[in-house]
Amino acid sequence: MRPSFPFAVPLQNLSRRLGPGVITGAADDDPSGIATYSQAGAQQGVGLLWTVVLTWPMMVAVQSVSARIGRVTGHGLAANMLAVFPRPVVTGLVALLFLANTINIGADLSAMGAAVNLMAGGSRHLYTLAFALGMLAAVVFIPYHQYVAVLRWLTFSLFAYVGVVFTVKIDWHAVAVGALLPRFDLSGESYMLIVAVFGTTISPYLFFWQSSQEVEDEQAAKAEPLIDRPDKADGELSRIGWETMAGMAVSNIVAFFIILTTAMTLHANGQTDIQSSEQAAAALRPIAGDAAFLLFSLGIIGTGLLAVPVLAGSTAYAMGEVRGWPIGLERKLGEARAFYTVIAISILVGIAVEASPLDPIEALVWSAVVNGVITVPILVAMMIVASSAKRMGKFTATRLQRIFGWITTAMMAAAALAMFVTM
Repeated sequence: MRPSFPFAVPLQNLSRRLGPGVITGAADDDPSGIATYSQAGAQQGVGLLWTVVLTWPMMVAVQSVSARIGRVTGHGLAANMLAVFPRPVVTGLVALLFLANTINIGADLSAMGAAVNLMAGGSRHLYTLAFALGMLAAVVFIPYHQYVAVLRWLTFSLFAYVGVVFTVKIDWHAVAVGALLPRFDLSGESYMLIVAVFGTTISPYLFFWQSSQEVEDEQAAKAEPLIDRPDKADGELSRIGWETMAGMAVSNIVAFFIILTTAMTLHANGQTDIQSSEQAAAALRPIAGDAAFLLFSLGIIGTGLLAVPVLAGSTAYAMGEVRGWPIGLERKLGEARAFYTVIAISILVGIAVEASPLDPIEALVWSAVVNGVITVPILVAMMIVASSAKRMGKFTATRLQRIFGWITTAMMAAAALAMFVTM
């Protein structure tokens, strides 16, 4: 029998095929990611295209490892870490996750409010608050199996950024050099930008989210963990593999074209520093002409609606597992009050970033830098769990996953260290 792939089914069935791997990949291109990739293109032109080429196999490795942990054990990443490391260590890692996610949520919400302000005028602060309360209500009161269908369709909002390839004259030789030949200035600013790109691409909240969503989907299907049903392993691990490859490919293709867009527009015209949403929107002017601001703003809103629940949800899953609470987006409020309280706190505290004097674009890039730094210890813990026969049985991470996982850890640690030294 020939295998069935997502693009071989009718459109009305496509959303059902987009599982945790694809949603996770799409959530990676949140407003923080869009701003960071825009900064990379504006400042360095096509010179940093290699970063999103390099990180694709790294993302596939670490995200498939996180998904594997959830599907094999039937528990999320934090619960598995708790079984391997002392509780204070895991609590510290989850605290770092909460810090990074809260900054990211606040920055994303702020950018969404600014995007509506660009389109319709009015108060950015009120729009931000409305988005926060609206998403919180949706996460709490709409069952997961219904809400996730909305998240799946929001993934298609990303492809607006690919259209530039059809409208702008591009020096493909320069693009090939930028994509395949790593080059950058040996300065603190360059290292910070590289850490930001790495951090917004390989983000810790994605590890916790995809692992927990494997568990959520497993429970919804009334399936058993693979460690208890090894006869199901071949099909499930194969599904995780191709789905994660597809999701991360979508994420990095979109990132590639955001950098390319800003390189061909802002950088080419001497605008090397993005300090506002208006400047970032100007990068899409070759696609939409006078509607460039509208197109960019809709992209910010769509990706924010996808990413903020993922950010808040990943924090709640991690904290709930550490504390032993009932968790799960399929549960009703009365069944998991503490879990939903963490989601509410994550979103509401994130609003404080919007009230700060920091420009939304700057806040988004700094949230990516924070992610790039804290990813290192979380990756170390995750790779140790994935290699533990005690937790994973015979389904420990593959040799290739371990190689790429540890290379990713070393690469991000080196970039963060170089940034601190040169700054």
